[in-house]
Amino acid sequence: MLQGARRTIMNFPFAYLGRSRTRSIGFLFRCLIRRLQFPRLLLLGVTCHAVVCSLWRPGLAGSASLLHLYSNKSNPEQGYCIREVRLASSLDFWTLSSENLIAVLPIDPVKENYVRKVKNCVFSIAYPTPFKSRVHLVAVSKQVLEDILDLDLSVSETDDFIQLVSGEKIVLGSIPLAHRYGGHQFGIWADQLGDGRAHLIGIYMNRQGEKWELQLKGSGKTPYSRSGDGRAVLRSSMREFLCSEAMYYLRIPTSRAASLVVSDDAVWRDQFYNGNVVKERGAVVLRVAKSWFRIGSLEILAHYGELDLLRMLLDFIIQEHFPSVDVKEPNRYLGFFSTAVSETAQLIALWMSVGFAHGVCNTDNFSLLSITIDYGPFGFMEAYNPDFVPNTSDDERRYKIGNQANIGMFNLNKLLQALNPLLDPRQKQLAAQILEGYPILYDTRFRELFKAKLGLLGKSKGDDDLIAFLLHLMEKTEADFTMTFRQLSEITQSQLQELSIPQQFWALKMISKHKLFPAWVSQYLLRLKSNMNDSDSERRKRMTTVNPRYVLKNWMAESAVQKAERNDFSEVHLLQQVLRRPFQKHSAAETAGYSSPTPSWAKDLRVSCSS
Repeated sequence: MLQGARRTIMNFPFAYLGRSRTRSIGFLFRCLIRRLQFPRLLLLGVTCHAVVCSLWRPGLAGSASLLHLYSNKSNPEQGYCIREVRLASSLDFWTLSSENLIAVLPIDPVKENYVRKVKNCVFSIAYPTPFKSRVHLVAVSKQVLEDILDLDLSVSETDDFIQLVSGEKIVLGSIPLAHRYGGHQFGIWADQLGDGRAHLIGIYMNRQGEKWELQLKGSGKTPYSRSGDGRAVLRSSMREFLCSEAMYYLRIPTSRAASLVVSDDAVWRDQFYNGNVVKERGAVVLRVAKSWFRIGSLEILAHYGELDLLRMLLDFIIQEHFPSVDVKEPNRYLGFFSTAVSETAQLIALWMSVGFAHGVCNTDNFSLLSITIDYGPFGFMEAYNPDFVPNTSDDERRYKIGNQANIGMFNLNKLLQALNPLLDPRQKQLAAQILEGYPILYDTRFRELFKAKLGLLGKSKGDDDLIAFLLHLMEKTEADFTMTFRQLSEITQSQLQELSIPQQFWALKMISKHKLFPAWVSQYLLRLKSNMNDSDSERRKRMTTVNPRYVLKNWMAESAVQKAERNDFSEVHLLQQVLRRPFQKHSAAETAGYSSPTPSWAKDLRVSCSS
């Protein structure tokens, strides 16, 4: 009975050796500008740099100080002013800077923006291409603006903000960059890839002393665009905006999305690669992350034997983003790799715990910081199916949800191959041993997460079988993954014991039709009795904090997209509100059917790599 059930957990057993990332604490200053009463015109001139910089200089990142927008035809020098602690009500004293990157890492000497093979650098200078038509702000994340970028929400209503987030104008002192990287795509080395439609417009240091890299996606061609047009369309941009924010509130490491704008510029796409090319509208997402470096960032350097640059980039990444690793230590690359292995296992286990399938787990889409990036044809699994593939372009089903842990192992092996030229024989042996530990790391973390989803405390030798048994029943009955666990969080033990499942628990009712459901319930209730000092109400309360009621299912995103194509963005805003509190019941979400079975019109929805 359980032989098939065990298969549903994974192809091989895997967990997590966590490490705590320390946050750098920045200095908090009252704005001396206000006290000194500098005239506004003075602040926009050279005197600001000469006088105010002597009082405080925010290092090599932008801050809430001086902002001056200019047409992206030139590159004036960076100016600095005193840092403002409170939320900025305009962009007048808000800055970005690229210096933290270009002062350390080599830049492509070719300044012209045309598609080419690029070598011996990490970035190319590339300016966004403004839209030709009017631009409309679709949505903003209030939390990203306020908590990360120190901007009051009212700033999003200004022309300066629209021009900034659409790529029409850039911030004084910031040099926009396109990142050079390679990668293995669907298991095959794809050589040079890079930011083909993304521009890193600068780094911002916020009032907590955190540095965030701001990137526009869909903002035009770069030297890495290959045959692409450098644009993204509204449907895919909406999905990325919504999902990156949804994942954050599901407590899964991810990039964030600050804004989404759409234009009337025509962008032509063959969505399903079947020859049906249609006109869509161009859109841009402003997304933020601590870093956009990915496994492919290192692979390209190792592939072309640029080992000095590989070492330089690795040391920079360790120095900036891996505080637990001493950059002066001879074994620092082992420490870096060990962290990447454990945190990748953690990330994928978290994906699995909410039924998330990335869709395109290429090495160029795997962050070195183990955060979720590059949302393309992702999908939250609806009916439980280990073979669920959200990407119709994945003909071989390589990135099906049940294979994500294995793909993590594959990608980490490619990371190790990129590191190997910098390791001595002993370090290579130790690194191989670290990688061999990945399956146990993943399995341990997966078990912890699913035990929490079932409300289990302590340890029992039968826990793995109990989890596998439930997943087996879910697979056989095609029960909804999210709502099965959520309804187990809401139903009482007495209701379960009576095996009379109320209609409101529709996902559990579906599983209850399986002949083995009573056997599983008996095992589950017996296991709950071993929870020390626990009550049924405490169990349910605990489980509702880890089992979301709402995730961004494809049909929900598609419904919002269809309305947005008619310039009705109401459902985008509704989903923003709902997905910010995925563990709490919302009346508007219930009315919209977000916790109901998938509507019949959405049964055959498809998503592809085209965006």
